[in-house]
Amino acid sequence: MSPSRSRNQTELDDADYGPSRTQQRRDALAVLALASQLVELPPSRLAKLELPDDVRREVEATRKVTAHIAHKRQLAFLAKVMRRHDDEAFAAVRAALGENREKQRQETAAMHRLEALRERLLGEDGDDAVSALIEQHPGVDRQHLRALIRQARVEQVTPNKPPRAFRELFQLLKSLSESDA
Repeated sequence: MSPSRSRNQTELDDADYGPSRTQQRRDALAVLALASQLVELPPSRLAKLELPDDVRREVEATRKVTAHIAHKRQLAFLAKVMRRHDDEAFAAVRAALGENREKQRQETAAMHRLEALRERLLGEDGDDAVSALIEQHPGVDRQHLRALIRQARVEQVTPNKPPRAFRELFQLLKSLSESDA
């Protein structure tokens, strides 16, 4: 025992008071964030999750409220209902949402790669990119691919022309990448 601490203070330090107020606040904010995610989920995905009945009812009620402050208050009430349940009741839900976030990140990264490839095809060094793409996918219709690239280049220069070939080129690249997987 240090000389600056009294005997009573040391005994108080040994007592377990449970989680600190800061930790309780973090836990409450985590439940509120989970409640917000549940409200934003599409109904089809929400139906797949295993939720207690009262929580499911409150999620539906929260979705119906559109006024900002009332929605925020209803969301806080949903979090309160959720805190009444054990953490184990929402472990599967957290896992499912976490997996979906990772899957969404992967899909977004794949879309960005396809967009970058499309930009390379339409750029000045497009011939090299076309050759590399044809080398990777020998079964691709070369004439159709080159025609789409030409049309997309024209669409970029023409201000009022809708980007039909630009989008079609992206869809072609997407189908090629899905055939690889």
